[in-house]
Amino acid sequence: MKPFLLLFTAIFLIPSNNTSFAQNSRQRLLMDKGWKFSQTDTVGADKTAFSDNKWRTLDLPHDWSIESAFVQNAPTGGGGGYLPTGIGWYRKRFNMPKSALSKAVWIEFDGVYQNSDVWINGHHLGHYPNGYMSFYYDLSGQLKSGENIITVRVDNSLQPNTRWYSGSGIYRHVWLSMADPVHIAQWGTYVTTPKVDSASATVSIKTQIDNQHAAAKNVIIRSLVVDATGKEVGRSESPIGVAAKDSGVSDQKITVTSPALWSVETPNMYNLRTQVIDRGKVVDEVTTPFGIRDIQYDANKGFLLNGKRVKMNGVCLHHDAGSVGAAVPEAMWVRRLQILKEMGCNAIRTSHNPVAPEFLDLCDRMGFLVQNEIFDVWKAGKVKYDYSVYFDKWSQHDLRKFIHRDRNHPSVVMWSAGNEIGEQSQPQGFNVLRPLIETFHREDPTRPVTTGNDHIAADGRSATPDFLKLLDIVGYNYVDRWRDRRELFYDIDKRSHPEWKMVGTENVSISGVRGSYHGGGFGSVDSSQIRAANMPGVIRAEQLWKFTSLHDYVIGDFMWTGIDYIGEARWPAKNASSGVIDLCGFPKDAYYFYQSQWTTKPMIHLAPHWNWRGKQGKVIPVMAYTNCDTVELFLNGRSWGAKAMQFPRPGNSGAWNRYDVAPVGITTADLHLAWDVPYEPGVLKAIGRKGGKVVVEEVIHTSGAPAAIRVSVDRATIEAQPGDVAHVTIKVVDADGHVVPDAAEPVQVRVEGAGKLIGLDNGNPVDHTSMKSDQRNTFNGLALAVIQSNNKAGSIRVNVNSSKLKGGSITITVNKPGVQIAEVQSSKQ
Repeated sequence: MKPFLLLFTAIFLIPSNNTSFAQNSRQRLLMDKGWKFSQTDTVGADKTAFSDNKWRTLDLPHDWSIESAFVQNAPTGGGGGYLPTGIGWYRKRFNMPKSALSKAVWIEFDGVYQNSDVWINGHHLGHYPNGYMSFYYDLSGQLKSGENIITVRVDNSLQPNTRWYSGSGIYRHVWLSMADPVHIAQWGTYVTTPKVDSASATVSIKTQIDNQHAAAKNVIIRSLVVDATGKEVGRSESPIGVAAKDSGVSDQKITVTSPALWSVETPNMYNLRTQVIDRGKVVDEVTTPFGIRDIQYDANKGFLLNGKRVKMNGVCLHHDAGSVGAAVPEAMWVRRLQILKEMGCNAIRTSHNPVAPEFLDLCDRMGFLVQNEIFDVWKAGKVKYDYSVYFDKWSQHDLRKFIHRDRNHPSVVMWSAGNEIGEQSQPQGFNVLRPLIETFHREDPTRPVTTGNDHIAADGRSATPDFLKLLDIVGYNYVDRWRDRRELFYDIDKRSHPEWKMVGTENVSISGVRGSYHGGGFGSVDSSQIRAANMPGVIRAEQLWKFTSLHDYVIGDFMWTGIDYIGEARWPAKNASSGVIDLCGFPKDAYYFYQSQWTTKPMIHLAPHWNWRGKQGKVIPVMAYTNCDTVELFLNGRSWGAKAMQFPRPGNSGAWNRYDVAPVGITTADLHLAWDVPYEPGVLKAIGRKGGKVVVEEVIHTSGAPAAIRVSVDRATIEAQPGDVAHVTIKVVDADGHVVPDAAEPVQVRVEGAGKLIGLDNGNPVDHTSMKSDQRNTFNGLALAVIQSNNKAGSIRVNVNSSKLKGGSITITVNKPGVQIAEVQSSKQ
């Protein structure tokens, strides 16, 4: 498997031991290694002569908050997951050759949380408050031959400043780029496909050229479209004159015949290679990945991709990933996205701020539709120190950079200007929205703009008509929250506004804690009640899906949320449990409801587990999520009857009592099946049938006492490359190898060889063990260790031991990749 960091195809790749700059081509080098760090606000640390000998040495990305203990009285509160923040300093020494001093050089930060100040050799480059958006600084004229020092101060001390966990520090990658003084601007290419069909496609290209020379320049812009095999399938060349110390824009069009279209099923990608040619020599080159696809939105048909109607089966996602906090290796996102894909998810809302660039690269290549969101607040704040403090000064700057950075991704099919914005209900709130919409339309007229509105029908503070009519697509957060909309959903507004395009930007899912089946909340008799699921949540989610799936005008739905996230919690919980996947990436029962509706491969999932010691004879509700039409349940070989469901139910076709799809003798109108079964230990088995034929079986056992630790790994081979990790699943099993579903056994993880443990979690929202500890209890039988290579080839031995049980171990091979990303090495003091 190739390292997923290599999905940055705009990076110029060279052997990793070569960090010198070529004379006439662009270089983009990773600056992640060898930073000095201090979590103390230190006077004078910005000065070149300052000694950082006693500071900690580390590699980026780095999130210092996740390294700390959970504390109930932390200033972040439940919103920030009860983790500390504060102020931190980073410094990196690196060497530059004399030849670099005549070049254009800039440093790019993919994300720093938050309020960062950056210096080069003691010269202050700038202050940037946004903790999520990428930003860059020109280093030209500030570098010197030999050693240079980049210094970053990060101030996340003003709390609270967000409603969920943010992380603290330089938690995304840092890059150093160098190019000829006449070069393609940062995020300076813009690729669209205005005309697309199976026979041909028109690729439209706008390229911004920056000229830092003291004289005007006349150059040639050569653009080449290259397919996935590396074959050139189209090119264009055009001259452009750029004045001294100025910029110019080149417009080109290329026709690609018989294009391989991008879709969620076949996410075909192309590369645009853009070259700047000065007096016959290529002086700059940038590669821009893109996809050829056509998107349309229709008030009646919904969303059409390449002319085909596609329902967005979506989830909302936060930017953290459990035990690693906000500093998420790319391979962790690969695993999480694969799990979502297997659920049938095809769309993601990036709630509620810009994500890491590599996240969108993965969505491009894995076939996800993205609603790309930039703000959680505008002027009307939600917590004391949130982005509303900076909105007036920074919003337009951040918005333009956000669009320029992300507009070439084929996965991005919709922009979101904000989430649950207070201005939606204010009489003049539309005046805050209008300039944002205008910027979106000016900088990228190819995609519509929405906002997630939670007050469209709110009592006494409904979103204003002037606000909603500015939106290209009206976004609904919790469409069924108010009065008769609980049953009618979008129908009321569709009748009043037939021209509206509508999408569920955020809606209810089936929340809960993985493996927890006791009462509490709506519909429960008492806290000792055993239940198979959160029944009110199940029914509500099922009704929403029925409406969404049967009404074409509803573009789709983004459930809250796909995966649990740290923060937005109440002590003793440290994280929200609204996801259908827990912090470790383990699916909950609700995951299988969506899989039953969004996939066609036969499946059954039974809940709850079948370990109920001391409950003999007590009635246990057993539920099945399935896409079979009939499921028969057996306990210890005795049938508890077959239940049947069918959605949508077919009506007559062509004549009375004739059907295109054979009807099923259904036993429920719900989208799940249920039995009430008196408990006895043993084997619970479900047999699923379609058209009378057995297509799938599901079996769960009553387990014995915990006997051993079983470990497995999602990838037996990783590469010596930043961002490449393996996930080791830890299971508590009985003597027969069955998982003990309620086991809470202490485990310790030891890592030897060419790697390290970077996170250990169990998905338990009330476990306050540090995410960086090598010890914790399993939760409901499971835990997850995240193992990262140390960038050297070899092997990693992971040993998982328990004081009570037989331990387990596994070996991970670390290969040296054939092509590595060049990295700026730290110079020694």
